[in-house]
Amino acid sequence: MEDCLAKKMEITVSEAEKRTGRNAMNMQETYTAYLIETRAVESQSEGQCAPVDSLWRRYSEFELLRNYLSVTYPHIVVPPLPEKRADFVWHKLSADNMDPDFVERRRIGLENFLLRVASHPVLCQDKIFYSFLTQEGGWKEMVNETGFQLKADSRLKALNATFRVKNPDKRFTELKHYSDELQSVISHLLRVRARVADRLYGVYKVHGNYGRVFSEWSAIEKEMGDGLQSAGHHMDVYAASIDDILEEEEHYADQLKEYLFYAEALRAVCRKHELMQYDLEMAAQDLTSKKQQCEELATGTVRTFSLKGMTSKLFGQETPEQREAKLKVLEEQIQEGEEQLKSKNLEGRDFVKSAWADIERFKEQKNHDLKEALISYAVMQISMCKKGIQVWTNAKECFSKM
Repeated sequence: MEDCLAKKMEITVSEAEKRTGRNAMNMQETYTAYLIETRAVESQSEGQCAPVDSLWRRYSEFELLRNYLSVTYPHIVVPPLPEKRADFVWHKLSADNMDPDFVERRRIGLENFLLRVASHPVLCQDKIFYSFLTQEGGWKEMVNETGFQLKADSRLKALNATFRVKNPDKRFTELKHYSDELQSVISHLLRVRARVADRLYGVYKVHGNYGRVFSEWSAIEKEMGDGLQSAGHHMDVYAASIDDILEEEEHYADQLKEYLFYAEALRAVCRKHELMQYDLEMAAQDLTSKKQQCEELATGTVRTFSLKGMTSKLFGQETPEQREAKLKVLEEQIQEGEEQLKSKNLEGRDFVKSAWADIERFKEQKNHDLKEALISYAVMQISMCKKGIQVWTNAKECFSKM
């Protein structure tokens, strides 16, 4: 961790800017660009003011970077990006992806993504990631030249592996179930939070009615007027404070949403292991089949029904020379198959070892982050309740002086 990029470089996504340009189809579009600023830490420690390097990136470029990392490092739980469009929001908050409040929250999420990658012991050393932070022109071409798209597994192949693996690893199966349950629990928690926020918003805004009624009442009372007017002012301030409070709460919700999306990153690692296990089983099955064919050719007996066996019966047996040539080809294929199987076994063992180490690292990170987020959320709720108590305490004092 001492060598990670986050220790050597300060990384911030400092601002967002709405822009208009033309897409690949030459159609005009409006998009948001984000300013990434980096500064070397070493120069600062020596008392020098390090220069700030900056460049602009679109959200789609962040997506390209993450896709590259996911394909290149299939054994790693790659940090997720913030959502492209708002979900699980209380209805008074805009879900428009061009809304300034949403863009600001996404800016924070993109910065968090870069810091997660820069802090990861493996991902932080990737040259493409470093270029993403430091090289504005030609970066996309550099990514595409890696040919990472060719390494990406098709969804159909992944689905096929899920249903046809005969001996799945119990640990990865349990992890897959856990990620599904984690996503379900956090989704439910976010929905409940949004409903509570809606009701809370209504309660706070109704307090504004107290303010209006007390103000109107104060106009017809001589002795009680000042007290009623003051109490009404406290109610108005209380009612107006809810907008800032719930926007702050939305930031805590974004911390939970990150782990909602992390659940998919966990499943991606599990799917990759299923694919490797499926390829291994198919290679073993193919090798067994070839060995059987070799034995049948050598002994001249056919154990199971086959088209070849039927053809031999209908059109006569093969000549010794033909059988010898086929045997030679099969023996070569068997040798290649055994080497391939050995290679896949080693690859599988290396994957499991690396993946499980990263999953353990992720679990520690998750436990720490979710604990901090929930504590912060509880502290905010307590603070909010104290403000409500203070408002009514102030109102009580106003009523006492009437």
